[in-house]
Amino acid sequence: MILAGGKGTRISEYSEKIPKPMIPAVDKPILMHIVDIYRKYGKSNFLVLAGYKQEVICEYFQNNYKKISTTENRYKLDKKAEITVLDTGPESMTGWRVKKGIEYLDEEEIHLTYGDGLANININKLEEFHKEHKPLATVTAVRPPARFGYLELNNQNVTKFGEKDNSMEGWINGGFFIINKGVHSFLEGENGIFERRPLEELSKKNKLNAYRHYGFWQHCDTIRELQILEKAIIDNKLES
Repeated sequence: MILAGGKGTRISEYSEKIPKPMIPAVDKPILMHIVDIYRKYGKSNFLVLAGYKQEVICEYFQNNYKKISTTENRYKLDKKAEITVLDTGPESMTGWRVKKGIEYLDEEEIHLTYGDGLANININKLEEFHKEHKPLATVTAVRPPARFGYLELNNQNVTKFGEKDNSMEGWINGGFFIINKGVHSFLEGENGIFERRPLEELSKKNKLNAYRHYGFWQHCDTIRELQILEKAIIDNKLES
């Protein structure tokens, strides 16, 4: 499942007209780069949790792929893979979108990620980690991209001056979840935010594990971050 329903207001230069996951990065929408990450590891059934301007997403697939359902927005990517665009509401929060996705699918274990973040993550190793520890949910923990150089101070004296280095940072939610269908019972109504009560409760009950990803990861909230993402694609940093 790919979360693709938010309004993406921080990158309004694009999101006033198209959903953030449809922003072109080098040669295709960010959404399709995400699909490629999973397809590299044999994943073939994709569900886009759409909302804001979901018709733009449908139009993209309508123009580039074959529609294979008369009742749903389902498209064939090729002989092995297909993608469905599920309208989860233009104003819904992430918890509701995830809830609707779980209800739509039959699978017990589901990959879930955000429609604006790319990484050179090894999906096989993520799955092995999840199977080994057997939580209700696994989140991929990443280092936040370093924004500033750092200083070490002793009173007024700078004792160390360092360039930008994300190894100095903590860990943040990088998406690329695996969730068990049992997560559904932790989800709330249309205003429920997945990253708040559901994940907080899972954490308190020791049912949320973190898979540490030390490689490339970049989300896209601003034009500057889009430029970083595009350079990473050109430099083949998505290769795991």
